[in-house]
Amino acid sequence: MGRDALFSLVRSIIHEAQWRCGLTLSKRPRMELHAAIKLGEKILTNGTRTDKDLGNSVTLTTYTNAAGARFCFLSNADSSNDANVDLQNDGQYFIPAWSVTVLDGCNKEVFNTAKVNSQTSVMVKKSDDASAKLTWAWTMEKKKDTMLGKGSLKAHELLEQKEITFDASDYLWYMTSVDINDTSIWSNATLRVKLWAIPFMLMLTGGFDKIKTGLAGGFVQLIGKNSVTMDLSTNLWSYKVGLNGERKRLYDLQPRIGVSWKTNSSYPIGRPMTWYKAEFQAPSGTNPVVVDLQGLGKGHAWVNGHNIGRYWPSWVTSTNGCSDTCDYRGKYVKNTNCGNPSQRWYHVPRSFLNNDKNTLVLFEEMGGNPQNVSFETVTMGIICANVYEGAQLELSCQGGQVISQIQFASFGNPQGRCGSFKIGSWEATDSQSVVEAACIGKQTCGFT
Repeated sequence: MGRDALFSLVRSIIHEAQWRCGLTLSKRPRMELHAAIKLGEKILTNGTRTDKDLGNSVTLTTYTNAAGARFCFLSNADSSNDANVDLQNDGQYFIPAWSVTVLDGCNKEVFNTAKVNSQTSVMVKKSDDASAKLTWAWTMEKKKDTMLGKGSLKAHELLEQKEITFDASDYLWYMTSVDINDTSIWSNATLRVKLWAIPFMLMLTGGFDKIKTGLAGGFVQLIGKNSVTMDLSTNLWSYKVGLNGERKRLYDLQPRIGVSWKTNSSYPIGRPMTWYKAEFQAPSGTNPVVVDLQGLGKGHAWVNGHNIGRYWPSWVTSTNGCSDTCDYRGKYVKNTNCGNPSQRWYHVPRSFLNNDKNTLVLFEEMGGNPQNVSFETVTMGIICANVYEGAQLELSCQGGQVISQIQFASFGNPQGRCGSFKIGSWEATDSQSVVEAACIGKQTCGFT
């Protein structure tokens, strides 16, 4: 394992609790890690490295410079068993399972990835009554020119999406035509498409990366009766960048000539390529604002003409490997937010909002139902902190709020996760009363 790989391992372990538990951790553990690594900067960047297997999955990694100065890492790769290590003149150390200890001078513990002292904040979303029921206007994306193959560029090949759209739009239309004479073969033909990275419907969406997207490098084929194949990849293709609704700026607050929003009929549900618009009042207060896009498929959202991003709440994470417990140890498995959308709430900066009327515009490309779309505010609900013996426990509220209640406190070996802690096999009996006396009614508190 090289120097960069070792540093990446140390950083990745400290992030495990956040990713596995799906919680928001403070930046302090990362800052403490960076400070610990900084202590050995000159040795790590100019020294030589040796590794010593101490048995039971424990490894001592030592960096030594020309002057004999040392900087060490003790790693325990066992995913379930803690380790006690005796380094003789350099001291004795307890290394929790699946963790790395940083030793300044190879004889002083300055950081361990499992002994992280951190505050976890569980944010609570509150519905805003003023925007609970939105009244929707809608219009369909005009596609007549697209169906006729009218584009701004033609080529006898499948072109790469981002090179053509050049960030002007996330959408690119691929259009071609083919003459069919023998209907006995092609009457029930199947379209086979090979893409670089993304699903195919009538248009393709791309991201801001260097990976090729769209149909370039793939193929488009018609499969007829008895698997007769017609390759369309080198047909004359016409390309059109963006949507007609984008060109007409349907998301803009200013009325547009030739744009008609339907308001006197029920809006369509589950229909692809649909624009929706609704007015709402800004939630009161100063707490952050989010819009809940539950029920929608995939598309794009704007507030008062400001782009708040693409959404895809219909993409639901797998339920395989899910657990109610939070354990950073062992091989990482993506088991957070199981059975839920990868993202459902989207931040709306208050600087985008007006004091009176505001406008939300959605472009739904897959087909969804905006019935349950609503605006909510976000506030801090539960605060949790864990700290190892001898370190300082700190709790802090934001926005001028104070700590009103201590729901759980245990000095011992508590089990569970933030919001559902349980007393372990042993604890100090006055744990909760000590924390209550130090923290209730205060915005911040801390003690050793």
